[in-house]
Amino acid sequence: MDAISTTRDVDRLGGLLATQRAAFLREGAPSLARRRAELARFRATIVRHRKDIEDAINADFGHRSRHETAIMEVGGVAEGTKYLLRNLRRFMAPTRRHVALHMRAGSARIEYQPLGVVGVMSPWNYPVNLALMPAITAIAAGNRVMLKPSEFTPATNALIAKMLGGIFSEEQFAVVTGDSDVGAAFSALPFDHLVFTGSTAVGRSVMKAASDNLVPVTLELGGKSPTIVAKGQALDRPAAAIAFGKLLSAGQTCIAPDYAVVHHDDIDAFVAAYDRKVAAFYADGPTSEHYTSIFNARHRARLQGLLDDARSKGARVIEVGNRPGDASRRPNTMAPMVVLGVTDAMRIAHEEIFGPILPILAYGDIDDAIALVNARPRPLALYYFGPDDRDRRKVLARTTSGNVTINGTLLHIAQDDLPFGGVGPSGMGAYHGIEGFRTFSHAKGIYVQGRWNLASLLHAPFKPPIDTILDVILR
Repeated sequence: MDAISTTRDVDRLGGLLATQRAAFLREGAPSLARRRAELARFRATIVRHRKDIEDAINADFGHRSRHETAIMEVGGVAEGTKYLLRNLRRFMAPTRRHVALHMRAGSARIEYQPLGVVGVMSPWNYPVNLALMPAITAIAAGNRVMLKPSEFTPATNALIAKMLGGIFSEEQFAVVTGDSDVGAAFSALPFDHLVFTGSTAVGRSVMKAASDNLVPVTLELGGKSPTIVAKGQALDRPAAAIAFGKLLSAGQTCIAPDYAVVHHDDIDAFVAAYDRKVAAFYADGPTSEHYTSIFNARHRARLQGLLDDARSKGARVIEVGNRPGDASRRPNTMAPMVVLGVTDAMRIAHEEIFGPILPILAYGDIDDAIALVNARPRPLALYYFGPDDRDRRKVLARTTSGNVTINGTLLHIAQDDLPFGGVGPSGMGAYHGIEGFRTFSHAKGIYVQGRWNLASLLHAPFKPPIDTILDVILR
């Protein structure tokens, strides 16, 4: 597979789309057998190249935990593909629909057709999973795909192009690389559907560009995903789960718990429990092989700016875990820390953090906690720790987020039968699950008229039975 690789190739994008669309129209929707065979080869290729994927992502990050890559990138894509293989026949099957009483001589059904050519724009933070899961779901739905990965992950992009070149022709799957100019041109192409994963600000630009061609979009964005800890909880379990979710890939995860909302009586105990769990996870501190560095110096500087702003406005920043000072020994590495005394005047209260910094906000009763969450834009994820009681039900009923995990963090993303997507500023549309297949399909409604056509009684010239029929219909 040849990747388009420089800004000079922007003009080729339209030709590549035209080539894929012509191939789609010429060959039609692929059979179930062909799709299954391609999915099986794709999964085998991803698993076989596990070490290569770990090496490439590590090179792009500077230091990325190999186990995190294996779990979240290789494992996530392998399990997601297995789910598609197991369910594809059911997803592709036509579904029967209800027929009105006066048309019961006919039948109605929905058939799911591939849309044609799907564009996928993926970010740097999970450069395999967030590129290949929407792409392979679109392939499973019978489409062709053009993928524009982040320009900041060149080693991973080259590997993806090499791996998939052994499975798909460029007419079916093409990798487009290049800078922001290529990305802008890509988002303006007249795809049949466009998926973008990234920041809300860039998502707005992508949606605006797609609107010129009326291209439907799926936007996976992010936001400040809250974690509410019910009053009086035994804190070891919440602290461990929040540390896992916050520090996986050093917090550079779109559904990472952005901030914790803890009852004011429990804050000191929670900080102590969180400190213990971080120390247990990373015995060697922030230079542990299991602890990931910040992606680049610019992102590291942005995080430091959030901390400096919070300190200057009265917040207390506490480094947690073992030997936090060792972070300076590894490039672009930041020690885990918590921030207390956060106010609305601080940037950290409003900007998505995307790093190993956990602000802790105090609440008095559950209505206070709900108000804190609802004062911010709707997040991609929400986490709640507490029993199945009135407070938990109130949180679920009165907050709106993309998805929720109860008594854990991140784990909803591993449920392949659940849709994954945001709401409002955190995104629109979803993939994963049957919703993913249907996102990349056209649900064509078909009505087949039977031999007896009672609807013919509704034709002009209208005769006396029409009034009786209308009385029945409108009753």
